[in-house]
Amino acid sequence: MVVHTNAIVISALKYAEADLIVKCYTQKSGLKTYMLRGILKSRKGKFKASLFQPLTQLELVAKHKDKGSLEYLQDAKILVHYQTLHTEVVKSTMVMFISEMLKNTIHEEEKNEELYDYLENTFNWLDSHSDIANFHLLFLLKLTRHLGFYPEDSEKNLMYFNLLDGVFQHSKTNVYCIGGGLLNNLKLLLGTKFEALGQVKLSKPNRAELLELLLNYYQLHIESFKKPKSLTVLHEIFN
Repeated sequence: MVVHTNAIVISALKYAEADLIVKCYTQKSGLKTYMLRGILKSRKGKFKASLFQPLTQLELVAKHKDKGSLEYLQDAKILVHYQTLHTEVVKSTMVMFISEMLKNTIHEEEKNEELYDYLENTFNWLDSHSDIANFHLLFLLKLTRHLGFYPEDSEKNLMYFNLLDGVFQHSKTNVYCIGGGLLNNLKLLLGTKFEALGQVKLSKPNRAELLELLLNYYQLHIESFKKPKSLTVLHEIFN
């Protein structure tokens, strides 16, 4: 079936001598994987490798078999021309981290318009704003809503948050319960919109601690989740 769809590049992996295996999150079909033959050697081919940088937004024409196999890409062109996402060091490092997180968390080959819209809107926001030190924290927290384990925050005034169950509670009932300053920083993010992100003030140690908390939260709720290898680079950039 030939499909015309917008898509966001999740990853591009070199295969053999000149091929690329590209994962995209598509607006119409969810996660799809494409084999691009000879793209790294051909100068006159239809596709350029630069099209498939992480988080690039594309317009695709593709043949989808929808059988969990590699799909065939007929055409691709840039949908959104980012101004800063791939050129500013801090943002490009954040892009590397976020794309790896998406690769480790999104696996469904089915349409999810709300998730696609969330990714599209947040990446456009990141490209056009400069106060982004806490972007990755809010992005990961809000992403959990689309992945099915956003914290139940109706009682966020309580003293502990249970990472395992995703709820706030009166007392500590297991080793996955957090409280104190770390909990207060988590509460700062809950309910915050990206437009108000500049009002969230965190020290470097608090930011690193909160990121570790969110990654542990993901690890508890996503089977076989792996922490991104780019985490070390991210820490270096912010320190």
